[in-house]
Amino acid sequence: QLQLVESGGGLVHPGGSLRLSCSGSGFTLDDYVIGWFRQAPGKEREAVSCISSRGGDLVNYVDSVQGRFTISRDNAKNTVYLQMNSLEPEDTAVYYCAAAAGYYPDCDYNNMDYWGKGTLVTVSS
Repeated sequence: QLQLVESGGGLVHPGGSLRLSCSGSGFTLDDYVIGWFRQAPGKEREAVSCISSRGGDLVNYVDSVQGRFTISRDNAKNTVYLQMNSLEPEDTAVYYCAAAAGYYPDCDYNNMDYWGKGTLVTVSS
């Protein structure tokens, strides 16, 4: 059974950091494009960052997180991380990881084949 599980969410003050993890079971994450998406209350789900398959040499970020967030792979752990620094209240959302067949990380919501259940990130003072 293919499964994605997110972890690492929580409550953090503005300016703080969190590292989200996306762990895979039943399949090898490096064979898939992995994306992080988020959905804030009352808003649509949006792409945050994606990483290419087969080593992750290509990455994409939404403009609002560029320079603050970093996506990376640890193939030995079959895990993809999202390091989030300089967090802002606007980053508050449920964060989901998703997997898509293919190579290029276009971060298209409609192209993702598998989804985790999400982890809540709350940025508040």
